Amino acid sequence: MYFAALLARTEDGWEASDTELDDVETLSDLTDLAREASVDEDTVLVFIEQEDAWFGVIRVDGEEDPRIYISDASSAARSSYGEILLTDELLGREPEAEDSIAALEELVGLDGTEDGEPDHTTDNQTDHDDNDDDGLDADAVPTGPLGDTGILSDLGLAEKELLMLRTDALVEIADALGAAEVLETVR
Repeated sequence: MYFAALLARTEDGWEASDTELDDVETLSDLTDLAREASVDEDTVLVFIEQEDAWFGVIRVDGEEDPRIYISDASSAARSSYGEILLTDELLGREPEAEDSIAALEELVGLDGTEDGEPDHTTDNQTDHDDNDDDGLDADAVPTGPLGDTGILSDLGLAEKELLMLRTDALVEIADALGAAEVLETVR
């Protein structure tokens, strides 16, 4: 079960609205949705929560790039909405680098041998191309918090407090921002 809401900051405080994520397929779509809810390019927060598994906060300030915080990246990775937030940049990966390399290898037919040469791999040899020497999986998503831990610091919720949140996190965040009543109306 998911819950998603937008909190838009206005001159009079925060305005909340629940939001449907059915048409959101990318972070860009989500950012556009937040910008549409913005009043005078002010701060908009998007909250996404999957019961007690994980929560995410996306902050959009005008035309700046969105800032993202995810409470548990490995749980979010198993969620369609979480996958939207887990960008290559957030995970510290080259954007689609593996896809580009695989496409180039396929295009030129690289299999480790020259054209016309036999494959000299014996039964006792193993192919190590699929494994990194350091034993780490390049596609692994870290367990625990990921992203901008200072995302709400200037709004009243310190990094340390954000990192300690587990259950009812969105309620506690809204309370720290002075928007608990507003969020409750859409919950």
